[in-house]
Amino acid sequence: MKNALRWIVSLVIVLFTMVAFAQEDFSGEIVDTSKGAATERKTKIYATKDKIRFEPESENARGTAVVVNLSTHVSDAMMPERRMYMEFTQGQAPGMQNWKRALFRPSDVNDACAEWLKLPQNRGGSCKNLGSETVNGRSTVKFEGTNAKGETGYAWMDKKIAFPIKWQEENNSWELQNIKEGSQPSSLFEIPAGYQKFQMPAGMPNMQRPPQ
Repeated sequence: MKNALRWIVSLVIVLFTMVAFAQEDFSGEIVDTSKGAATERKTKIYATKDKIRFEPESENARGTAVVVNLSTHVSDAMMPERRMYMEFTQGQAPGMQNWKRALFRPSDVNDACAEWLKLPQNRGGSCKNLGSETVNGRSTVKFEGTNAKGETGYAWMDKKIAFPIKWQEENNSWELQNIKEGSQPSSLFEIPAGYQKFQMPAGMPNMQRPPQ
């Protein structure tokens, strides 16, 4: 359970750097394509209007789900086996400073650099639009971003769903696969009835188990 909670916190950190505006509704799978990965990590994703739901398929976090509200900048991590959920606000989750890259969902796919450079972790860096490129049969715009530390990464933004369908760093890479466009059930983005809120103490350095 402790590993699952750690995974949830890490996922929440990623979500807040990946999303900013809702575009076309879709579902799919985020797949870890990094070289040398011990196992193929996958996360299901569902997007609608101003909310996105993520469901990890790893053994440690199976059954959990995180729903991000793009309007309120609040995310809810749900744990069905405990009928509990945890709430996070942007910047609250521990370890935020450890993430090197910002992959987000811009309002204008062709001008993603403008929004990317506004993020605190990228100020003083640079960003380039490298032009159109087809990835897995989908039309994208490729971007190169370098932060103030000189760390460079690449993101391929899908023109229709306004979401990165491929991103690559020096030692990590991911792809959004099995994309299906279309409206998503509203129940996916709501906290189920009967769930209790677990409040994580502010400033807690390590994740602890929720109450038994």
